[in-house]
Amino acid sequence: MQDIWDELLQWTSAGRPLALARVIQTWGSSPRGVGAAMIVGEDLQVAGSVSGGCIEGAVIEEALQVLKTGVPRKVSYGVEDEKAWSVGLSCGGQVTVFVERHLANAAPAVWQALQEAVQQNQPTILLTQLEPAVEPHLLVYPDGRLGGAWGQGQGEAVAAALEAYSQRLNQVVEIAGKQVFVQVFPRRDRLLIIGAVHITIPLVAFARTLDFETTVVDPRQVFATPERFALPPHHLVSQWPGQALSAWEFDDDTYAVLLTHDPKIDDEALHILLRQPVAYIGALGSRKTHAKRCERLREAGFGQEEITRIKGPAGLDIGARTPAEIALSIMAQITAVRRARQAHG
Repeated sequence: MQDIWDELLQWTSAGRPLALARVIQTWGSSPRGVGAAMIVGEDLQVAGSVSGGCIEGAVIEEALQVLKTGVPRKVSYGVEDEKAWSVGLSCGGQVTVFVERHLANAAPAVWQALQEAVQQNQPTILLTQLEPAVEPHLLVYPDGRLGGAWGQGQGEAVAAALEAYSQRLNQVVEIAGKQVFVQVFPRRDRLLIIGAVHITIPLVAFARTLDFETTVVDPRQVFATPERFALPPHHLVSQWPGQALSAWEFDDDTYAVLLTHDPKIDDEALHILLRQPVAYIGALGSRKTHAKRCERLREAGFGQEEITRIKGPAGLDIGARTPAEIALSIMAQITAVRRARQAHG
């Protein structure tokens, strides 16, 4: 759902009735993964995809019926299904899609809570009963707080939500004898950029395209101005790293890159980052510059294992020369680390 978030906000803020279709189970070679979503309006306007085009037409028909009746539908398509063949799902896979009125229409309080969590980049888990129910949706936060009510089996529902969150896994589970779809909305990965230099401008644009929440920190006010950015970062902080990062919640969804070439700024950030469980630390500069950086860190008491966490010089070796090419090489390296981390859990 997060990949069509902008469209969702536009449609719901306009008060438009819409149906939400989500992939809840797949087998074999399914075109899209569990959690992929599509929204359908009464005027046949569509955003998102549940199959990359294979079954969209059939799902739109189901969505229009849901909009008309208000009754959710669970539909499956696979190679054994003649209709699936006709719409192109002939690659040996099967997909089950749950179609319902969107939360904005069916559960506005839960939708408001989910909307706020996503906008504030806070993780949450959405549970949806796959059979008609008085309270079909429940929002669970990783700290155990709830949005909405559930009734029978609420404790079991919370436990299932937290287990799914720990694995970042969207899945169908059984709770109190009923099937429930559990969808995790993780915090977006965050890119922390130290230094609002020329390379930062395309780096922010690339990162935002790849759905990172971007923060740029630079104590030099002449650089830390939004007017310099064609696509501004989500947060632009004109403070020294020690002050700017004092309240940062560091975890493995944080990727950091240091770009100023100024030890007074970059080293201050490194002294914080190297003691935190961040996923990536990259630092710009030549090999000679990086060797001097490492020596300063050793003198400051950092061990070799800590220092080797730094990718220096930052970025994959693609022969980059221009600021945009250097930014591209950095984002390519970050993407490789991101995908490797996701693949291992």
